[in-house]
Amino acid sequence: VNNPLSRRHFLKAAGAGSVFIPSSVKGYTGTEMRGLAREGAIEADVSKWELDTPALIVDLDALEGNLATMQNTLARNGIASRPHAKTHKCPAIARMQLETGSVGICTAKVGEAEVMLEHGIDRVLMTTTNVTPVKIERAMALSRWYPGFVQATDTPTNARDLSAAAEAAGISADVVIDIDSGGHRTGITPGRPALELAQLVDQLPALRLVGMLCYDGGSQHVQGFEARRSQTLERVAPAAETFSMLQRSGLNTEIFSGGGTGTYNVDHETPGFTDVQCGSYVFMDAQYLGIGGATDSEVYSDFDPSLTILTTVINSQYQGRVTTDAG
Repeated sequence: VNNPLSRRHFLKAAGAGSVFIPSSVKGYTGTEMRGLAREGAIEADVSKWELDTPALIVDLDALEGNLATMQNTLARNGIASRPHAKTHKCPAIARMQLETGSVGICTAKVGEAEVMLEHGIDRVLMTTTNVTPVKIERAMALSRWYPGFVQATDTPTNARDLSAAAEAAGISADVVIDIDSGGHRTGITPGRPALELAQLVDQLPALRLVGMLCYDGGSQHVQGFEARRSQTLERVAPAAETFSMLQRSGLNTEIFSGGGTGTYNVDHETPGFTDVQCGSYVFMDAQYLGIGGATDSEVYSDFDPSLTILTTVINSQYQGRVTTDAG
């Protein structure tokens, strides 16, 4: 990725800077902070500079601003958000996303789905396939106990395996078809192969087809808004036609999920898209900040950096160099 944004510009955008902290300031370890949180004893005036380092610091104002920007933009464009939790892996933030208006949460792994569902996040779409017997069994347990859990499949063999496991568990499992956007990482070829897989899922005794997904990850970091817009619309077009084929065939098409942080303000132009799998927007990073936006060709300023690492300089005796405890 050609990224013109320097580390210095990112730190400036994130509000970071060099601060001298006297060694006499009380430092709270992670264990101490968790204990204080359990006891409801965290003082309102505890400063981040009182935390032991290294520590991840979330700017709540920036985070909430990012959530609002994403939700408001998608609402204006007539499309929903289904954020991907692979960025934060945090039920508390997922709950904030749902409270802001998201229709659900995405996860990449069955373990992530388990954590989210067990912490009250009741609408989870797992975007990758479960292939091994152990993971399939865990996924079916989620389908049994959490009706809002949906998993993906992208081959006839996997679909049959899922159906057999669901039938053995005495349940019906909700499934979406994963469509390849051209990166050949996961997903079935769009068009006839995808339609035939969807028809198979619809016919299998223990699966319920609820739609499809197509994540165009290769377009998310393309430099320049117009180049990014053009590429993603071209790459997702075969999936949009596939979605139309499913509709014309009378198949259930509740979900057509995809898109992301880099294309969130373009994804509504793909016919049929129901929701955007935005992920990195909650925290942002230097790579995204350097791709350029619709109004700024150099800096992607739609969302603010909300996650930084607090670290301590442990050695500064050499000119032009410092060593920190963050690696």
